[in-house]
Amino acid sequence: MELHFLGTGAGVPAKKRNVSALAIRFLERNGTVWLFDCGEATQHQFLHSPLSLAAVEAIFITHLHGDHILGLPGLLSSRSFQGAETPLDIYGPKGLEAFVIQALETTKTKLRFLIRFHVLAEGRIRDEEKLSVNALALDHPVESYAFRIKEQDKPGTLDAEALKAMGVPPGPLYAQLKKGETVKLADGRIVNGSAFLDESIRGRTVVIAGDTAPVKAMEAFASGADVLVHEATFASNKKDDAHLYGHSTIADACALAKRAAVGQLILTHVSSRYARNENEYRDEAAALLPNVIIAEDLFVFELEKAGRKKRD
Repeated sequence: MELHFLGTGAGVPAKKRNVSALAIRFLERNGTVWLFDCGEATQHQFLHSPLSLAAVEAIFITHLHGDHILGLPGLLSSRSFQGAETPLDIYGPKGLEAFVIQALETTKTKLRFLIRFHVLAEGRIRDEEKLSVNALALDHPVESYAFRIKEQDKPGTLDAEALKAMGVPPGPLYAQLKKGETVKLADGRIVNGSAFLDESIRGRTVVIAGDTAPVKAMEAFASGADVLVHEATFASNKKDDAHLYGHSTIADACALAKRAAVGQLILTHVSSRYARNENEYRDEAAALLPNVIIAEDLFVFELEKAGRKKRD
């Protein structure tokens, strides 16, 4: 699982930071991509990455401010122009569908693929065999959400040698036993598969928060996540301004990461006021949480299986 930070700035594009966009590439799913937010020029950032627009399967929009959605019509148009025909799910607050449809109709853009729009609400919003996504409402001047992406736990390794020693030959029964099921052998013996399984392998969890002032419910929502991607628009000396406009500071995000016991905090949505000199910003973050990462455009964070992680 790779997290590709395509845009890490706030509000307006800057020379070194484009506006918000983050892609998750699922290597175990043939490189399928989920995109979170789509600020202006996100499709240009794709050109500087190994990602393909055709691989985008779902798009999740945290809120309807321009720096999070203005790149969406162009990206959809290019995905179609490049020949993609697979359906695309788009999740976002009420009003997103109208924005997209109006932009496409005004520009006479016809897509090769079907778009399935989903209006966000709190709770489970996507449920697949191996992945689920939950949403949590945040505190921002417009409706804004966080997303919790969770892999299902995987069964532990089956102790085949112990089964063979019991006279259980390899075969279709092993598939049932690996699921922890109880099976009846030809000789009448009952075998409980869970007794022959190692501990299950915990599925990975990534939490991505849209623009928000501190929200108490985020602590439980992010609890135990392998990765928390959280906005930190301002350094902490701008706390009053941050909270007034529905944003968080470095200290807010670091405190949340500690309380929620997340494995890795990655800060994004950095105000352009720090463009000329980010040292103050970086120094504060490092002092509050030594292993914190401040994402830059095109930074890739790889979250490996069983909680192992690697930085690029």
